[in-house]
Amino acid sequence: MQFAEFAARAAEIEDEPGDLATVDHVCDLLGDAGTDLPVVVRFLQGRVFPAWDATTLDIGPALLHEAIARAAGQNVDADDVEAKLADVGEIGAVAATYEFGGQRGLGAFSGSGPDELTVAEVDEQLREIAATIGEGSERRRLDTLFGLFNRASASEAKFLARLVLGEMRIGVGEGTVRDAIAEAFLDTDVEDTNGDANADIDADEQVDADGDTDADPDPDDPDGAGPPAESGTPDSASVDGDGTDDPVVAVEHALQVSNDYGMVARVARESGREGLDDVGLEVGRPVQAMLAQAGSAAEAIDEWGEAVVETKFDGARVQVHYDGETTALFSRNMDDVTDPLPEVVEFVESAIDVPVVLDGEVVAVDDDGAPLPFQEVLRRFRRKYDVEQMREEVRVELRAFDCLHADGDDLLDAPLVERHDRLAELLVDTDAVSDISVAADPDEVAAVEEAALDAGHEGIMLKDPQSTYAPGKRGRNWLKRKPDVETLDLVVTGAEWGEGRRANLLGTFLLSARADGADDRADDGTAGGDAYVTLGKVATGITDEELESLTERLTPHIEHEDGQTVSVEPAVVFEVGYEEIQQSPTYSSGYALRFPRFVGVREDKSPADADSLDRVERLADEQ
Repeated sequence: MQFAEFAARAAEIEDEPGDLATVDHVCDLLGDAGTDLPVVVRFLQGRVFPAWDATTLDIGPALLHEAIARAAGQNVDADDVEAKLADVGEIGAVAATYEFGGQRGLGAFSGSGPDELTVAEVDEQLREIAATIGEGSERRRLDTLFGLFNRASASEAKFLARLVLGEMRIGVGEGTVRDAIAEAFLDTDVEDTNGDANADIDADEQVDADGDTDADPDPDDPDGAGPPAESGTPDSASVDGDGTDDPVVAVEHALQVSNDYGMVARVARESGREGLDDVGLEVGRPVQAMLAQAGSAAEAIDEWGEAVVETKFDGARVQVHYDGETTALFSRNMDDVTDPLPEVVEFVESAIDVPVVLDGEVVAVDDDGAPLPFQEVLRRFRRKYDVEQMREEVRVELRAFDCLHADGDDLLDAPLVERHDRLAELLVDTDAVSDISVAADPDEVAAVEEAALDAGHEGIMLKDPQSTYAPGKRGRNWLKRKPDVETLDLVVTGAEWGEGRRANLLGTFLLSARADGADDRADDGTAGGDAYVTLGKVATGITDEELESLTERLTPHIEHEDGQTVSVEPAVVFEVGYEEIQQSPTYSSGYALRFPRFVGVREDKSPADADSLDRVERLADEQ
């Protein structure tokens, strides 16, 4: 397929407002993709590699801007591109404003053949960029990227630029692709199974280490605001292993166990339902984590009769893959975190002698084995250098709570209690297995919760004893209980423009407390001078309607814009919920809010009435 055709079809999809019509457009594109089908599926989602593959292009905005400027001609530089980005707000639209092709020559081509870009060639060269390492690698990546842009039309450049940054922005979520695969290759009409074919996670949500939407931050996002998500997680058509003939369920189940949309599309086209049913877990290929909702003990027991109760650890989610010889560890976002956690690898390989896939958490502990704050775990994740030194400073251990595969048996469709029994057999005589109890009375749950909190843990999880493991699902089979959140009244001093459908809205808000000694007010009632210290960012708990209102309200107070980031004159006070205040060098206050969540605008308060750093420090000390 020519890349120009892909770009044209992507533009049609982007302009389509209807969910079902979008599925139809994607279905038609998949049907016409030919041998490029797996690549087209990934490109639609802004991916070069399957979702389970942590390989990255290692191209940041600066390198992309330089490549665009170089291809645009001698009178354009990266500063021009960045200036235009500040005006336009989206790099694809910026790229589409330039006329490329003026720098023809050997540097613009990777080989012989016609000048028109193909989908396969774009995929090949982007993979080549990802594999480029060593001395001079940045220049080689730039040269390859320049060559692609130099051969691109305006429409092609628009989607190439987005693809490079992994942000296709055409309204195609994972649910859309799932439904389109079923419609295109399983010879059936696909209904709108969830009321939203895109099935997108709200851009304000992030998922914590135990699967809740008020999240444990990703190790790359300790602020807790989380990146806006363009594509969501399939949340229709639950998969219970009941043999249903629903084609969407068949596709979704294959996606859940493989996490490879391109491969599933190819299997559906070539082998139909039978081929999809044969897709299973593969040790070494991570799957999405099962997720939880907030809930109460009474709700759980009323619905299930009895509930499995287990400790909710203050750690980071990991998925353990052991093939009988080597171990791979993956984060909640399916990034490889094996190297930074050698003691976990050593433990797994000493304790287990059969291939397994386990779900659990890595927790930081002191010399007595007592849990340490989550912030300590972050010091270990993604550590590339001085791992042994950090190992001495922060001790981590595995706490496994689920078994997805053991010795050749996929266990996703087995009941939770059976999976836990297999887990206990695998890790017998170790402290790595999360203890569980089965309660039929809320008072029993309360006793377990009190013990967990007294031991320094976050709280408890409640799980349906008969529930199956549904990768990527956020359902009522797992519930999370935590202590009630506290709130602070904080001033908005910055923001970031959103992504995808929220590109024209402010979506992440920088929060600040009044600095010490900032009680003196100017004549207009605001605190004067550099009176604020930053404390974190919030992006959760805000509806689309609220975002529109907040954007309208804050836009007149924007003082400066730098790409997607803006500074905001102190004028609006947010009430923000949080679960903990932690010390952090990231913000000027020296503290960061854990799990910040927007509660509302304090209409009754001016910035000078916001909470002070003194109060933040007192609350932190009282924790």
